Amino acid sequence: MTSTIEIGINLEYVRHKDKSFEYGVETAAKMGYQWIEPCFLMGRCLLSNAGYCHVRSMDIDPQWMKDFCDQHGVKISGLSAHSDLLNTEWGVAYAKRACAYAKAVGAPVVQICEDMYAPQTMTKDEVFAIMKINLKSILPTYEANGIYLGVEQHGPYTARTETILRILDLVDSPMLKVNYDCGNTYLAGTDPYEMLDAVADRVVHVHAKDISIEHSEAERGKVTGTPVGCACGDGVIDWERIITRLKEVNYSGVFSVECGTEEQAVRSLSYLNGLLARM
Repeated sequence: MTSTIEIGINLEYVRHKDKSFEYGVETAAKMGYQWIEPCFLMGRCLLSNAGYCHVRSMDIDPQWMKDFCDQHGVKISGLSAHSDLLNTEWGVAYAKRACAYAKAVGAPVVQICEDMYAPQTMTKDEVFAIMKINLKSILPTYEANGIYLGVEQHGPYTARTETILRILDLVDSPMLKVNYDCGNTYLAGTDPYEMLDAVADRVVHVHAKDISIEHSEAERGKVTGTPVGCACGDGVIDWERIITRLKEVNYSGVFSVECGTEEQAVRSLSYLNGLLARM
């Protein structure tokens, strides 16, 4: 088996310009991206309905979503539906709904994270017990539909190597995998390469998020994640090292760029394609 890495983009790159989902897809296609990663929510959002936000509702007909992407020659690499592993109510419902939507639009993975800080009165063992209960409720839906649940580094437990490994071992399921985010891992103060070594054989989707030196100096060790980074190749992340490690485990999938502007999206695509060609 050989490793095949392709480059996609998370639609967060148009968020600060208050642009719509349609604009994000059309512009990404013109740039040369063949994969996109959209963000979905339950219910409705006024800004989304009015076209000022790329986030879309799962109330929208998934066939329309798939047809629109097909018309512009792009495919969906994964659904950004950040359900909360510590929330037994909407967190579980959101994850299950996202699985059905991913199946309908042909996306192979849904990103999930634990981004809610537990009450201080709760012990660590209690926190993991809640996550286990929620995963046991969520994962049968993913197994039945053949969709991967990609745990992302984006919280106090997922962004630490020791604790994300414990999360991944809470439930024995072939669909419980990792959406690797090197930028969030780095900002949390964890070594992103040590993290990758620990989870490499379980990675099904990658957030290609670079972190600028200025961002690193301001927030490293103070946060556990960030929505977007700088252009890939402009920051502190050693992309050649990450690609080499994933090739060693025959990773075949998408690097979904997470940057903040259209200009950064263009340069990220050029940089990563050039690096992959040289390697």
